[in-house]
Amino acid sequence: MATIEGGEAPKAGFKNAMRVLRIRNYKVYTAGNSVSLVGTWMQRASVLWLAWSLAHSTIWLGVVSVADLLPTLLLSPVAGLMADRVDRLRLIRLTQLAAMAQAVLLAVLTYTGLIGIELLFLLTLALGAANAVNQPARLALIPNLVDRASLPSAVAINSLVFNSARFVGPAVAGVIIERGSIGLAFALNAVTYLPFIAALARIRLLPDAPAARPPARGALVGDTLAGYAYALRHPGIGRMLLLFAVTSFSLRGFIEMFPGFADVVFGRGPEGYTWLTATLGLGAVVGGLWMVRRPGIHGLTALIIGHTFLVALSVLGFTATASYWVAIVCVFLCGFSLVTTGISAQTLIQSAVDPAMRGRVLGFYGMLFRGGPAFNALVLGWLASLIGLRLSVAAGALVCLAYWGWARLRQDVMEEALEAEARGAATP
Repeated sequence: MATIEGGEAPKAGFKNAMRVLRIRNYKVYTAGNSVSLVGTWMQRASVLWLAWSLAHSTIWLGVVSVADLLPTLLLSPVAGLMADRVDRLRLIRLTQLAAMAQAVLLAVLTYTGLIGIELLFLLTLALGAANAVNQPARLALIPNLVDRASLPSAVAINSLVFNSARFVGPAVAGVIIERGSIGLAFALNAVTYLPFIAALARIRLLPDAPAARPPARGALVGDTLAGYAYALRHPGIGRMLLLFAVTSFSLRGFIEMFPGFADVVFGRGPEGYTWLTATLGLGAVVGGLWMVRRPGIHGLTALIIGHTFLVALSVLGFTATASYWVAIVCVFLCGFSLVTTGISAQTLIQSAVDPAMRGRVLGFYGMLFRGGPAFNALVLGWLASLIGLRLSVAAGALVCLAYWGWARLRQDVMEEALEAEARGAATP
């Protein structure tokens, strides 16, 4: 693993971030990733608004969201195994090139007026496939860039970068759509891939890093199932994945309904939509900054349980209000709690997992994290066409609250199993 100058132990406060960013590999990776993710979120916001503009249908909003996220459900098993077997850096570079090509094609078709809702669905599906292959390798790469003591801060910074882009990207997209065009947003996204691809070329992993080891041999299905069985049998990781399964499949897809809420419920149009998305990202940025200050893993399980409750409560508030500004506050709180649960869960999983299973377990995690909201968005889009946006999203929040009650009763057992094992794994 990489080492940190001076070898000082992590302490509470923002010095954690400075320690991690002194590691060359992580600094280079983060610089390129920051630029690329702004473009990614700019395109994501633009795609959803374009889908709404072409179809004015909550069902199509759900379908396009599924096109982006559903490939994760189908490809994550193979992608996770690939992340354990092949050069992770090379795999990430290839998927970024594919994503850049998709952005170029989408820009050309939009500029020429040839884009339709069906073609937008197919292009979004292609990007979703590239992202599904990319995600496990990207998550599994982080422990290869920093030492074990710096892992909690590295995960938090990674999430902070992601969610800062979630704030900046949609805000920039709103300006570009209003003053330029949606096609321009897609073209600019294509350009933002270049700094990240260049950064990946400058990273040099140590010879003993998992990504540099010779590929293991074994049956594809058997090895994949072995990774999933390991995750589900693990007394801490298994429960954590169950938590994310329930929240992802019942609630997290409500974000994909923002265009409908902005237009139909609040009457705010594209500007109102982009600010809903940007405010969610802003809340996540604040949550990420708060998490960066934490020095270790103690108490992370309690944070996950507590903020799962806050996520459900803020979504219920969002569906209950007729005031756009009250909705903005609820979205901010939701973003804060979503990133807190995400950073906490990923830190505990990264710390406790067997390195030989890391890619497959994180592929499983990514499948739930991305694929669950896709399924949820599809269900919410269908329900919204029958009972309206408010009731459909509120129903999912109530399911999440019911699960929170179940998990809260088992918090002590989960905390002992996961945090104790992770602390043991982190001991030199």
